Amino acid sequence: MSSVFECEIQSRLRDVNLGGHVDNVEALRVLDEARLLFFRFAPLTDDERPGLFRDVPAGIAELVGSQRIDYNAEMRFVAYQPFLVRIWVSHVGRSSFSISYELRVAPDHEPAILAESSLVFWDPAAGSSWPITDEVRATLTAYSAAPVTLRNRPTDPA
Repeated sequence: MSSVFECEIQSRLRDVNLGGHVDNVEALRVLDEARLLFFRFAPLTDDERPGLFRDVPAGIAELVGSQRIDYNAEMRFVAYQPFLVRIWVSHVGRSSFSISYELRVAPDHEPAILAESSLVFWDPAAGSSWPITDEVRATLTAYSAAPVTLRNRPTDPA
């Protein structure tokens, strides 16, 4: 199994702004849609129940804590040409994790967008974060790879 999830998100005319290119807010929506597909439908080796969150208990939510996006190239709308998104888990902590993204407008193009999202599992009943179990950690790490390289990434003080 690959450590990267790949999907296509159909481009929409609403994605285009008055300047004729894909609006930055709509590009973020494309990443969000791909992220939801990744969490709910990514295939796993046993393939009985797909999705990275298959072992997360009902009632536990995932909340986006931060997002960083580098726009590397203009994205113009092309009818019937989907956006190509690659996603993987780049870090797993105690109750949070990070995912990295690449978005291309065509298979032979460099990524137009590189991004990273940090998420936390939240238990609304307890009013606190939910610690990641070993089972969920194993599922998340099935799609692990090094973080995407973003411009001006803060350096580790270590």
